[in-house]
Amino acid sequence: MNISPLNGRPGRNNSGREIECLQAKVALLEQLLATHEQETIEKSNRLEKAIADLQVHAQKLAESEQALRRSEAASTRQSQQLQKTLRELQHAQAHLVQTEKMSSLGQMVAGIAHEINNPVNFIHGNIPPAERYIEDLLLLLNLYQRHYPLPSSEIENMIAAIDLEFLRQDLPCLLQSLQLGADRIRQIVLSLRNFSRLDEAEKKPVNLHDGIDSTLLILQSRLKGKSHGKSQGSAIQVIKEYGILPPVECYAGQLNQVFMNILSNAIEALEDATATSVCDSPTITITTSLEQATDNINKGNINSPTAVLIRICDNGAGIRESVLEHLFEPFFTTKPIGKGTGLGLYISYQIVVDKHHGSLKCISALTQGTEFQIRIPLH
Repeated sequence: MNISPLNGRPGRNNSGREIECLQAKVALLEQLLATHEQETIEKSNRLEKAIADLQVHAQKLAESEQALRRSEAASTRQSQQLQKTLRELQHAQAHLVQTEKMSSLGQMVAGIAHEINNPVNFIHGNIPPAERYIEDLLLLLNLYQRHYPLPSSEIENMIAAIDLEFLRQDLPCLLQSLQLGADRIRQIVLSLRNFSRLDEAEKKPVNLHDGIDSTLLILQSRLKGKSHGKSQGSAIQVIKEYGILPPVECYAGQLNQVFMNILSNAIEALEDATATSVCDSPTITITTSLEQATDNINKGNINSPTAVLIRICDNGAGIRESVLEHLFEPFFTTKPIGKGTGLGLYISYQIVVDKHHGSLKCISALTQGTEFQIRIPLH
């Protein structure tokens, strides 16, 4: 067995190899460390790039979100502008329809007034002299009978044939009927003129009761009751509870149009109610009164009324709440196609609220009838 000396050459060779091995390991570790460091740098760079990309993406998202919000805001503004434009167009259309209707009504009234007034004036003007002529003829006839009490048989036969005594009694009544008829026609023409008043472009003090009465006179034929098949509908009773009103500064023709629209709706509601046996005694009640401010009442000042209140009530079937919400909207109607435009109450609302700075309300419920309240300020 050979044993190498401790301090001999072979031992030094082993130490060198170990050093070399360690150096190689150190070099490998340094290489691995450098590689790891390079990978770490590359990862850090990639991470920084990813963060930068994320920041750019986030910035783009933020910009896109802002653009979307601006677009939504612009769309909202555009939608609001379109809705406003639509309302303005509907208002303009309703105004044009009202203007055209009132213009047509004015032409019709002018034509009726011209065509009827002249012959009626002839009749009305000739009735008084006709009465005098007939009185003179009857007086002459009485003189003849007094001085010639025994006429010939031919005259006696004619007296019997024409029933002379009846003619003496009936002629004055006949002339009186003609006078009443002529007065009635003149009153109707005057009511038509009072109803339209289209030539009045400015507010004027008027008696509102005259306008209501003129409207009722025009609607008189519809108040008599509508025929249902072979049966005649019940006549509509009109109850007037007029208060003492001062002349009211207003556009009389336009307010008369409001009365016409509301009264026409009431008549139609009562016609439907009587046709379905909902109402046996159709009635329209018109009440007028002066309205006073609450502070005036509290102060005991009862001489300063602030407005006129007109209430038009009917005892029909009433209006559903879902319909009541849209009652004053343009072109809203519950009538069949061709039966209504849906502008009557809308135009009425515009006239009362916009033109006269008043208020128009409807109070109704099913089976409870309907009440319209028109408030016109006095000042």
